[in-house]
Amino acid sequence: MRNDKDGRVLGLVGGLGPNATVYYYNGLIAAHKARGRVARMLIAHADVDHGRPLAEAGKLDELARYLNGFIDATAAGGAEMAAIVAVTPHICTAQLTPLLKIPLIDMVSVVADEVRTRGFKRIALFGTRSTVRSRMFGRLGADVVVPADDEIEFINNAYLDVVYDRSTPAGLDRLRELAHTLIRRDGAEAVLLAGTDLSMVMDEHSAGFPTLDCAGVHIAAITKKLLD
Repeated sequence: MRNDKDGRVLGLVGGLGPNATVYYYNGLIAAHKARGRVARMLIAHADVDHGRPLAEAGKLDELARYLNGFIDATAAGGAEMAAIVAVTPHICTAQLTPLLKIPLIDMVSVVADEVRTRGFKRIALFGTRSTVRSRMFGRLGADVVVPADDEIEFINNAYLDVVYDRSTPAGLDRLRELAHTLIRRDGAEAVLLAGTDLSMVMDEHSAGFPTLDCAGVHIAAITKKLLD
């Protein structure tokens, strides 16, 4: 039986990719522990190699149904709120929301709040090509820099190298160089790490450029929602 000090149960859609799931799992445990609480969650494993192609093909209704199947499974197990461990799947939030049986703690919404809090007026994104090109960050209240096509492809490939454990120090240095280009050339005030796996290889202190860790912001917001 749950007592008054227990938080709500989270249904976490993982697997997008697996390393991102571990990052969220550890982050949520640490965030709960910092508040003297114990995390309560169920994790459902989605397949990044199934979900990512749906996003890239713009099959947003199909992607929403795919993700909702995992959220429904956690709800059946007792989850009271849901979250997804990756940015790109949030491209189908509009299609997903009507299907939900439990509330989704939407990463894009909480990142938008953080962007407004920090006063950023112009930002750039690092993540998949679907994320960088999408309009889902139009809610940020800031102008979003759209890099050149070849730069988008480089960002996408560099990010996937991290997801699939192929990244090299040289590749990450090139990513940092591009961040400085977007800041100098295009007037970006910060670059959003809009791909959870990127948070595992650079953070707001080590990135070497002004940045915002979307996963870190999301984890903090999830913990607050579950416990407050």
